[in-house]
Amino acid sequence: MKNFNFFLRKWRRPSVIEKRYILPRHVHILAEIEIDQIKTSGIKGIILDLDNTIISEDDRYVSPWAEDWITQAKLAGLQFFILSNGKRRYRVKFWSHRLDIQAINPANKPFPWAFRQAIAYMRLQPKQVVVIGDSLHTDVLGAWLSGCYCIQSATLPHPPRWWEKLASKWVQIPYADGSEIWDFDAAVDYKSFL
Repeated sequence: MKNFNFFLRKWRRPSVIEKRYILPRHVHILAEIEIDQIKTSGIKGIILDLDNTIISEDDRYVSPWAEDWITQAKLAGLQFFILSNGKRRYRVKFWSHRLDIQAINPANKPFPWAFRQAIAYMRLQPKQVVVIGDSLHTDVLGAWLSGCYCIQSATLPHPPRWWEKLASKWVQIPYADGSEIWDFDAAVDYKSFL
C-alpha cells in the first residue's frame, strides 16, 4: 500500500480545481487581478458583471484601469462575456460595443441559464470560466450554480437601493473610502445608444 500511495503522489496531476485556488476570492478593483494568475489557473474565459463592477449603477464612476485591464486580458488570449441584470438596456449595449464584448441583458442572475449561454458562446467548460462581479447574491451565487469559479470585487460607490441598505454588508464588499475612482460622463457617451 505504501508504494501505491507514493505512485499516486508522484504521478497524479493537479486538477484544474486545485490550481484555481491561486486566484483571489475578493479584490478591490478589477485591474488588481493578475492576468498571468488567471491563465496559469486554467481559466480561458471571464464572465463580467457590469453594474458596480465596471461602471457604477448611477453612471458617475468607472472602475480605474478596467478598460486597459480588459484589453490586456484579451491580448493574452482570454475570452469575455458580460451578464447584466440592469434595467437600462442602452447602457449594456454601449458597454458591450465600447469593450467589444458580447452581452446578455437582462441576465436574471443568479439563475444559471445566462451563465450557461455565455459559457457555451465561449465554447468552454464551466471549470475554465471565472465570474467577476460585486454581488454575492447574483454574481457569486450564479457562478456557484453554474460550476464556475468567482472573484468578488468591491462595489463601486452608488446610491443604495432599499435592499442594499438592509443587506449590503452581507452581499457586497464596500468600496474603500479614499480609494482612487474615475469619473464618467454618461451624458456625452450614451447619446448614440438612446
